[in-house]
Amino acid sequence: MSLRNVTDRLVWTLAALSVALCLSGCVRRRMTIRSNPPGALVFVDRQQIGVTPVSTKFTYYGTRNIELVKDGRETVKEEHRFRAPWYEWPGIDFFTENLWPGEVRDERILDFELPPQQATAPTDVLGRADQLRNEAQRGLVTPTVDPGRPAGGQPFVPQQ
Repeated sequence: MSLRNVTDRLVWTLAALSVALCLSGCVRRRMTIRSNPPGALVFVDRQQIGVTPVSTKFTYYGTRNIELVKDGRETVKEEHRFRAPWYEWPGIDFFTENLWPGEVRDERILDFELPPQQATAPTDVLGRADQLRNEAQRGLVTPTVDPGRPAGGQPFVPQQ
């Protein structure tokens, strides 16, 4: 075998390997969030992503805080842990991401049930109004009401 034949084979082998590497290795991660009833506004890690049903891509596995908000329905807040599949374990992930021929899809589907919002008794609303009025008269500033947090004001300090 001549030197020219060896060189030609090496060039063709490297070219074929380069093309194969460019066409291989890809992991697509996607989460789809659905709700019953549909039409809820979705926040993932406090970032608004859309209205259900909605899909979005994600890069990293781990824990996600998911919140769904819809008029006339209770707000749903849940923490979901996305565990990495076996082909994304450290060491193996290099081959999956870079050398595996074709595309690997990791689709996560989350379904939520949104219960109807409970009516608040008028006496509770009036009691909360009286509490806010008293705090305002004492000079306390009440932050926006968060249903998951007890109400209470902070002293108002004017900025200079």
